[in-house]
Amino acid sequence: MAERRPELGPEMGCRDGDPVGQKQHLVCEEFASVASCDASVARRYLADNNWEMQRALNAYFERPVQEGAPGSCVDLTNEETTDSISSKPSTSENPQQEDGSTFSLITWNIDGLDLNNLQERAQAVCSYLALYSPDVVFLQEVIPPYYSYLKKRASSYEIITGHEEGYFTAVMLKKSRVKFKSQEIILFPNTKMMRNLLCVHASVLGNELCLMTSHLESTRGHTKERMNQLKTVLKKMQEAPESASVIFAGDTNLRDQEVAKCGGLPSNIVDVWEFLGKPKHCQYTWDTQMNSNLGIPAICKHRFDRIFFRAAAEGSHIIPQSLDLLGLEKLDCGRFPSDHWGLLCNLDIIL
Repeated sequence: MAERRPELGPEMGCRDGDPVGQKQHLVCEEFASVASCDASVARRYLADNNWEMQRALNAYFERPVQEGAPGSCVDLTNEETTDSISSKPSTSENPQQEDGSTFSLITWNIDGLDLNNLQERAQAVCSYLALYSPDVVFLQEVIPPYYSYLKKRASSYEIITGHEEGYFTAVMLKKSRVKFKSQEIILFPNTKMMRNLLCVHASVLGNELCLMTSHLESTRGHTKERMNQLKTVLKKMQEAPESASVIFAGDTNLRDQEVAKCGGLPSNIVDVWEFLGKPKHCQYTWDTQMNSNLGIPAICKHRFDRIFFRAAAEGSHIIPQSLDLLGLEKLDCGRFPSDHWGLLCNLDIIL
């Protein structure tokens, strides 16, 4: 999730020297950042839920949608959506050849929390999946209607989610190539933003995989928690069976100095972008100069979306070969599929 911190004015009830008011002001700011809503909405939901962040967020994301209400969530599974997609040329008619020596993945924060033009943006994401036919897809900021749409339109994939309420992460496995074994959810006990680590155990062509995704805590104000979550991710990657190739891909919200403060990556874990020589064309995955979805006037460029890789200690090996950005073209609605670029990674399987 990008840093969206709406202006909080005097209506928030925060007065200098009033500890309660100051605390409520900060909680409102957190809520507004997570939910991408304005200050008055944040305050209403918090007040209705005794100022408990988790309860208030659950109430916000699970609220009933009034038909035709401004900003209401689009029914992505309606017949109009289906017709509009099926009427477009689809690469699925000429599916990509499945090569036993390669493996591909996409990771993308699809910004499901932004309800504007959601139908067209979701169609675009599915078009990218059809075009590149990745073996594994890692998604962040999925919401229930988006999840329902993916189950309907991406039926060739098995979808495993980190939750099914509010907003959450998901891992999609191509059924013809990747065999699902089990899943595990690691809780982040101190998250204020409903974040966790989703782990999926699978195999491809007999190669054991441990696949992980997460959406680490957002905004500069939560640096400490984000770093603690990174440590949890790296620990879990280290604990995976040595026979497995371990891939973490997701929206980390990390700055390089935060990784350095954590002691850097362990010697047997690589940042794929760095491993491939730090290619400039895919350095920034959140770029307000190039991506106008959020309408932020300031220029901010960050490598929030990252892929970490730990090779298997024995047997055949999976080696990263290339990395590219996705979602760089504006849609007919004048917006991009997400405020984040997606990452497409191709890997070789060495038998």
